[in-house]
Amino acid sequence: MSSAGRGPSPATGVLAEIRSLAGPLTGAQDLDRLVERCAGARFVAVGEASHGTHEYYRWRALLSRRLIEEHGFSWIGVEGDWPDCWRLNRWVRGRDEQHLDARGVLAGFGRWPTWMWANEEVAEFLDWLRAENARRPEPEQVGFYGLDVYSLWDSLREIIAWLEANATEALPAALQAWECFVPFHEDPHEYARSTRIVPESCEADVVALLAEVRRRTTDRTEGDPAALDAVLNAMVAADAERYYRSMVRGDRQSWNVRDEHMADTADLLSRHHGPGARGLVWEHNSHVGDARATDMFDAGLVNVGQLLRERHAARDVVLVGMAGWTGTVVAAESWGAAEEVLAVPEARSGSAEDLLHRALGEPAALLFGRDRSGDWLSGRFGHRAIGVVYRPWREAGNYVPTRMGERYDALLWFEETSALRPLHHEPPPEEPELEAEPWGV
Repeated sequence: MSSAGRGPSPATGVLAEIRSLAGPLTGAQDLDRLVERCAGARFVAVGEASHGTHEYYRWRALLSRRLIEEHGFSWIGVEGDWPDCWRLNRWVRGRDEQHLDARGVLAGFGRWPTWMWANEEVAEFLDWLRAENARRPEPEQVGFYGLDVYSLWDSLREIIAWLEANATEALPAALQAWECFVPFHEDPHEYARSTRIVPESCEADVVALLAEVRRRTTDRTEGDPAALDAVLNAMVAADAERYYRSMVRGDRQSWNVRDEHMADTADLLSRHHGPGARGLVWEHNSHVGDARATDMFDAGLVNVGQLLRERHAARDVVLVGMAGWTGTVVAAESWGAAEEVLAVPEARSGSAEDLLHRALGEPAALLFGRDRSGDWLSGRFGHRAIGVVYRPWREAGNYVPTRMGERYDALLWFEETSALRPLHHEPPPEEPELEAEPWGV
C-alpha cells in the first residue's frame, strides 16, 4: 500500500528494527513465541487499543485460551464491575443459571457501555470457558472476575446479603453505610455533587464497613469464594466512594484510585487462587501499558501495568499491547450515548501505528527482547488510544506519547480492524456516568 502524501519517509533503520521484532499473525499457532514468553509469568496483562474492535477481542481470547490450556492460568480479571462478573464467574463454573448460554447471562449487563462485555466475541469465549471448566475438577476451574470500581450500590447490596447469611450481628455497620447513601437515590453524581457543597461524606461509614468485613473474612479469602466475594464488594464500596468524590471535583487522581483498586484486586485474586497461581488481566492499553513510559507519568498518574511491575519481579509480569492502523470500531460520540460503528482513519503520520504500517503492512506479533535500545523501541511516538467515547474528527487528541519498548513486552499489530458485534443496543441512561479520565477507557 502506497504511503505517498503521508509525510516524510521514516529512517530505514526504524523500519528494519520493527521488522526484526515481528512474526506472522494469521492463526493461533503464530502466538507460539508470545505464549512461550508468557508461560512462566504470574500476571499476563493483555491490552487493547479500543473497547470496540473485533480483532483485539478475538486475539486476546486466542492467547488466553492457549495460556489456560497449555500453562495452567487459572483466573481472568477484566475491566468490568465485580458483581456483574461474579455472576459470570459462577456461570462459567457451573454454579448458577445453567439454563442460559453466555448470551443470556450477558444480557443482564445494564451499565453503559454494555457493548464492552455484552458482545459476540466475549460470549464465544465464555461458552468455551464454561465447557473447559466442566472438564476440570473444581480446584482447577478458571475464574472470571471484574476488577473495576463503579458498582457502589450493587456492592453494598451484596455485602448486606452476605452479612445476613453469615454474620447478622455485623449488619448494623452495613445498614449504616446504606442509610448514608439512601438520600442520593443510587445516583453517584448526586452523591458526589453533594460532597462539594457540604463537606460531609459517607467515607467513614464505608471504611468502617470494609474493616468489619475484612475482620470477619481474615484468612478466608484464599480458597473461600463467598469470603472473597464479600471482601471484594466491601473494597469496591470504599474505593467507589473515594472515586466518585474525587471525580466530581475534577481531581485527576480519581484515575489513580481506580487503577490502584484494580491492581489491588488482581493481587487478591492471585492469593485467592493459591501459591503459584497465574492470572490474565484484560483491560485497555491505557491501563495495561506501563504509565511510566507515557506522558501519564508526567501528570502524576499510575496504572495497572506500572503497579504490577513495581510490586512483582520482572519475570512475573508480561504486558501485551495491541494496535491498528485503520478500520471500524464500536464506540459512542458522547458519554452515555448509543453505540455506533465509526470509521477509524488511517493513523497519523509519524505515529507508532504509521511506522508499523510502513514497516509491515499486515498483521504481526512483535516480541520485545532484553535489548530495547533501538530507535523505535526507545523513541517517543504517538500511540493511538480509542476510548468508549470516540470522535474521529478529533484524531489528534487520541495519541499518547509513548516509548513502546518500556510500555510493553509485546505488541499485536493489525493493519485493518473491524467493529465488534454487540449483543443488543442500549438506550442512553437517564443520567450517564461521570466520564472516566483521561480518555474514557
